[in-house]
Amino acid sequence: MKKGTILSGMRPTGALHLGNYFGALENWVKLQDDYECYFFVADWHALTTGYEDTSQIKNNINDLVIDWISAGLDPEKCVIFLQSSIKEHAELHLLFSMTTPLSWLLRCPTYKDQLNQLKDKNITTYGFLGYPCLQAADILIYKAGFVPVGEDQLPHLELTREIARRFNYLFGEVFPEPQAILTKAKVLPGTDGRKMSKSYGNTIALSDSPDEIRKKVSTMITDPARIRKDDPGHPEVCTVFSFHKVFNENEVSEIEEQCRGGKIGCVQCKKNLANKMVEHLEPIYERRQKIIENPGIVKEVLANGNEKARKVAGETLEEVRKAMKIDFM
Repeated sequence: MKKGTILSGMRPTGALHLGNYFGALENWVKLQDDYECYFFVADWHALTTGYEDTSQIKNNINDLVIDWISAGLDPEKCVIFLQSSIKEHAELHLLFSMTTPLSWLLRCPTYKDQLNQLKDKNITTYGFLGYPCLQAADILIYKAGFVPVGEDQLPHLELTREIARRFNYLFGEVFPEPQAILTKAKVLPGTDGRKMSKSYGNTIALSDSPDEIRKKVSTMITDPARIRKDDPGHPEVCTVFSFHKVFNENEVSEIEEQCRGGKIGCVQCKKNLANKMVEHLEPIYERRQKIIENPGIVKEVLANGNEKARKVAGETLEEVRKAMKIDFM
């Protein structure tokens, strides 16, 4: 028996990196065994900040689904679908926009934060302001009882709960108020020690080959105070040590002791890390290569997932129209 229904998604904005994997995808793979899971490619959400250039969105959708399957999402265990293929999302978004107070959208922390961070983009649009209504539609149209999120995303989920609560108050009980499944993500910095981000060019992608991984590890920033191999190290400031804590948990204490005692050099430490990372990630890379050799797999997975999602979404929307008394035809 499944524990309930889960909904989550990602925007197709480029190749997934290890931050995405350990921040969400690794957890999704575990959840699909215990929950009825719906995972969607949020291509409409990608337009909220990227509407001016859509030239890569098709390729990004394809690569995202390949990354998901390579990482372990199983289309036999979960529903993988494309947001824009399920038009019911758009209709429920429209209906929610009629009942959601403007003040709720204006107070959304992401709205204010993104306006400050993306000053070079023109995102003062209705679509960007109203994206929480679309987000609520994405979740509630499947009557998802749970959403996997980090603590920083809790205010967004609470807004979805408020939208559901208001609808139920106005028109009768239709939607559950989804609960958070808090994700304890393993945090990885970028290869240069900053936050891992495509905009910084410091990522390690899930699609990277073993050779590419080794090359990127060799360029990682280490303890700047270590000049000679036998100098005492400070692992707490070393990017390589941060990766060891994720990929080499059983040897972390020994590595820390060796580093602080100047018993291991940075070059050898990087080689050890690269070997562990390749060992961990090579199965994902190999699965990816097999999928690339069969290009029809992505379209087949999405077609099957879209069909399953559309059936559930259509049933919910019929219930919504009836509750709102707009089911004339």
